[in-house]
Amino acid sequence: MIGPQQRKLRRLADGGTPRLLELCSGCGGMSLGFHRAGYTLSAHVESDPTAVATFAENFAPSAAHAIWSRPLDMTTRSPADVVELFEPGAKPSDAFDVLAAGLPCQAFARIGRSKLRSISGDDRAFKNDPRATLYRRFLEYVRLTAPLAIVLENVPDILNFGGHNVPEEISHTLADLGYDSGYTLLNAAFFGVPQIRERLFLIAVHRSLGAAVAFPRPTHHASLPRGYEGSRRVALKHVPPDSRYFHPISEPSNALPEAIAARAALSDLPFISEPWSDPRAMRRRRVSERLAYRSVTAPTAYSTLMREWPGFREYADTDGHVVRLTPRDFPIFRDMPHGADYPRALEVAEALFEARLQALGLRLRPDSEEHHELRKAMIPPYDPSKFPNKWWKLDPDLPVRTLTAHMGKDTYSHIHYDGRQRRTISVREAARLQSFPDGFRFCGQMNAAFRQIGNAVPPLLALAVARKLLSTLRRSALAATAHAQTA
Repeated sequence: MIGPQQRKLRRLADGGTPRLLELCSGCGGMSLGFHRAGYTLSAHVESDPTAVATFAENFAPSAAHAIWSRPLDMTTRSPADVVELFEPGAKPSDAFDVLAAGLPCQAFARIGRSKLRSISGDDRAFKNDPRATLYRRFLEYVRLTAPLAIVLENVPDILNFGGHNVPEEISHTLADLGYDSGYTLLNAAFFGVPQIRERLFLIAVHRSLGAAVAFPRPTHHASLPRGYEGSRRVALKHVPPDSRYFHPISEPSNALPEAIAARAALSDLPFISEPWSDPRAMRRRRVSERLAYRSVTAPTAYSTLMREWPGFREYADTDGHVVRLTPRDFPIFRDMPHGADYPRALEVAEALFEARLQALGLRLRPDSEEHHELRKAMIPPYDPSKFPNKWWKLDPDLPVRTLTAHMGKDTYSHIHYDGRQRRTISVREAARLQSFPDGFRFCGQMNAAFRQIGNAVPPLLALAVARKLLSTLRRSALAATAHAQTA
């Protein structure tokens, strides 16, 4: 009697497409990459209602929209529950070929750990966070769905979770379940995403495939800022020197094309001046409102890719042109140099304040109420020693910094490089920088859209992983068929 993996291999060998189940799917960045690579999106599990609505808006079959838009919690929903919803009558062990997940990273990321400590007062709160043990529930899904292959994505700090290397543990457990695993760090900028974003990827293949784990090779070259190199060293500290699972990080050749820069990613999107020129118009604008592309700017290869993504094509206009209103800071945004951070922004603000005093002909005493009120109206209050990276103005000739879920609260980490626009980036610009195509729709209001984008796996990075894995699955299916014919 053949096992579920052999049945799945035969199905692929007969021309079937790999069926994907994604857990913690968010709005669908990982699924979008796999869909573009040729996988069938069979089911997804996500507990956030707005992210689920976005996923269903973009991927759900019309007849099953209610099912695809239903929030599901992987801790309370079993694989049998998921199959009954999406594939009624199927067995959990037969329904899916690939199991993927971008497990919540808040408990693993060092920034998230600090926040948990500040909220609870417990130095070990991050270890007690239920999200930190979701990978064990994920392994239960592996056992019950018997996939041919597995893909996990998370922040690099999952390699050093309070001194514990979680991917190493997962790989040991998967070995007991019949899988060969490998994990490494992949940077989105090396795969055509206009963003320096380092992430841990773990890939596992069932031994019945007779295949080795393989990761995609970089297609673009970029120099990592010093901060990323330091974070990488901390994350890799607990990788065993003799680990049979860790794959050395693939460094791109200088001969490869340069990474996609901010200007190449954004220059054809609408010029947005309303935050400072017409705030009432900006307040009325909704995420769904559409504006035309800039006809004065020829699309770059990257913007063409975003506008012509199969299934998500846009020809004349697109949505998502909403921006936060921060009137105190518009002049600072205008005058900040490219690549400047908060300490430099504060210097700019001080210079603007002094110029304002001179223009008004005022010689106010520093301890006067008038002086205090004018400073408050013009100068941000943050301590530059505590918030050096709180602000950052994009360099048009470089990829941008990592987009995070914190964009749902503020977008000062990504101030538009065009000082004439005096603003932070819009929802559509954030989506572009994360490599979501222009036809991808985000449900919810502005803050929710930013949060979904920051939480997502960049679709182009997911596409690179999906294509490499698909090649492995196809070769294994053909080899299994040839072996069966000669046996």
